[in-house]
Amino acid sequence: MNPSKSPSEVSSNLHFWISFLYQNQRPSTFRPLIQPLTFQTFNHHPHALLFSLPYPDMVADDKTGTLVFTYGTLKQGFSNHGLIQDMISTGDAVFLGNYQTLEKLPLVCGPYRVPFLINLPGSGEKVWGELYAVSPRALTRMDELEGTSRGHYERLPVAIDGGKDGEVSYVEAYYAHRNYAMELWKKNGERGFSSYTEKEAKGYVKRKDRPQNLTFLDQIRLFVSSLD
Repeated sequence: MNPSKSPSEVSSNLHFWISFLYQNQRPSTFRPLIQPLTFQTFNHHPHALLFSLPYPDMVADDKTGTLVFTYGTLKQGFSNHGLIQDMISTGDAVFLGNYQTLEKLPLVCGPYRVPFLINLPGSGEKVWGELYAVSPRALTRMDELEGTSRGHYERLPVAIDGGKDGEVSYVEAYYAHRNYAMELWKKNGERGFSSYTEKEAKGYVKRKDRPQNLTFLDQIRLFVSSLD
């Protein structure tokens, strides 16, 4: 958890944003898009809808945002967090706290110690990460960084533990693309970790320092096909 906040404070932070939306939403626009999920609701509606929420300074403009769970280099203290800082400075992102996935999910490293979350519920460990509310403009920047249009990552729902009364929050995260995800999982010996820390990031190579004659997908293919 965030060392500066107790579990109850972190949980209350998320519930504040949920309550804020309900108090300021237009029912026809927002009601289908957000709801706190109990275990019963989650079991009956496994795709029960992504969070979209307005920011206090965006409500007048009728703009909505998205909750994104980050688990790797976008976290505080890691190489791509500068993007998040920039979005926060322009009012396009808000840090909501540290959260853990509801289910176990594989979190592994690929080429150059790049982290990947794999969409294989029940394998690996429950994963810790940082939750941000981001504007549509910020989400576009994150999609570009994660290469969603190029088959690098894909943005999909993930359930996180809301930490209060067994509630589940269904947000979004960037997963390893399904075209190579299982190969990456096998390459890691089908072992994952619960948090991308400095230990796991040791040896990370920034994009500008990687071979420029290879695409990211080329680098992944070489990694999964290499001999141990």
